[in-house]
Amino acid sequence: MTLLSRRGFLAASSAAALPLFLPLSAMAAPLRQLRATTRTLDIGGRAITVKGILDANGRSGVMLEPGEAFRLDLVNELTEDTILHWHGQHAPNAQDGVPDMPQPALKPGETRSFDFAARPGTHWMHSHIPVQEMDLLAAPLIVRSADDAAQDRQEVTILLHDLSFRPAAEVLAEITAGAAMGGHDMSNMGGGAGSEGGDMAMPGMDHGTMQMGGMTMGAMDLNDFAFDAYLANDRTLDDPEVVTVDKGARVLLRIINGAAATVFWVDTGALPGQLVATDGNAVRPVAGGRFGLAMGQRLDIEVTVPAEGGAFPILALREGAVERTGVVLATKGAKVERIALVSDAPHPAFSTDLAQEALLQAANPLTDRPVDRSDNLMLGGSMMPYLWTIDRQTWGKHRPILAKTGERVVLTFHNMSMMAHPMHLHGHVFQVVALNGQAVNGALRDTVHVPPMSMVSVALDAGEAARWMLHCHHMPHLSTGMMTEFAVSA
Repeated sequence: MTLLSRRGFLAASSAAALPLFLPLSAMAAPLRQLRATTRTLDIGGRAITVKGILDANGRSGVMLEPGEAFRLDLVNELTEDTILHWHGQHAPNAQDGVPDMPQPALKPGETRSFDFAARPGTHWMHSHIPVQEMDLLAAPLIVRSADDAAQDRQEVTILLHDLSFRPAAEVLAEITAGAAMGGHDMSNMGGGAGSEGGDMAMPGMDHGTMQMGGMTMGAMDLNDFAFDAYLANDRTLDDPEVVTVDKGARVLLRIINGAAATVFWVDTGALPGQLVATDGNAVRPVAGGRFGLAMGQRLDIEVTVPAEGGAFPILALREGAVERTGVVLATKGAKVERIALVSDAPHPAFSTDLAQEALLQAANPLTDRPVDRSDNLMLGGSMMPYLWTIDRQTWGKHRPILAKTGERVVLTFHNMSMMAHPMHLHGHVFQVVALNGQAVNGALRDTVHVPPMSMVSVALDAGEAARWMLHCHHMPHLSTGMMTEFAVSA
């Protein structure tokens, strides 16, 4: 794809204005290097220094060609400890990128090597220290398949973020109302059970209402913080990325929700789309122009540019609010109109009835086999105190979810709280098999959105014998302890 020039980065960090990811060009390429570092963005004319993951040439993210191994050195150029999780990859547990599970975080100046078989699809990399992910320490990780290489289509990657001009640690402390935040030290993330249900407004919080069964329920929270900006590839609609596409071209949109606490609708506007993959896994195509995307999830949406050409915004709409961001697909010479930062009316809540999830079917479902083990996980918590739990416990007092390697396991997430939770399991892919008790042959995922007062069941085959993180991908929820472990034994 061709990217037009932009003013979005300052001269001091102009290298970050290069294309979003760098293809690793040769199958036998030498060991690559990624740097966890800082960079400066220009957001609406205001400079802000954030974190980033850059290669040796200053470009963000990685694209691997078919069959190419994931082989690189990660260098910590920050002044603080860090670690990266390869979200969507099935790395050996020792390389999964969670602090002290089992490897410690990298000290400033430290380098660590990673080398494993890459899993094709739209994935991403991010710090597993919540405050760092909120500070944009994340980047795309695209692994192209042989089918991708054979397709006659352009590919466009879009990484979504929410951003505050205030320090991320300060924002996290405000959201959590003074809970102990400092880093992702999971040995200190205990704290006992939180109260279930309830909703009391807190200063700085951003609340919404939802419709369920024809009844407005104001107690359900759609957002718990109003960020200063919402970004698509590090830019707002004040200065959106304009991607040059060909007239009549098929375009594959690889969309990643890297936001800390924001669910988006992806709206393809005048370009009818079809959803072809979720979390890097092919689904039977679903036609549509608007699809919901929770934190940690990815969508592959295919669109076709009209033969006459033009400019076509691809927008990400903040759930329950008016803010939006996005990129513009434009053919050469097309006029790109200014797009307002907000919509005329609030966008609806996403998937209160799991309608989108019910439409999805895996193109390559799990093989049918007897279930060896089932477990139920109750998701709970409240806004006051700001505490989010699994089975009424926070990390440190959690109940591990047990399995043996090779077992077919069914996990049921039962959300008894008034906020949705995108539940992510490390090291595995699972298939959605039931929605509110109704059996489905659903999508393959690694992150599933569980709305308030809903149940989602997923099936998986337990992998490497190790401790694997299982947590909510809403960063303030994770920070207050909404995580457990999938403990697999031999």
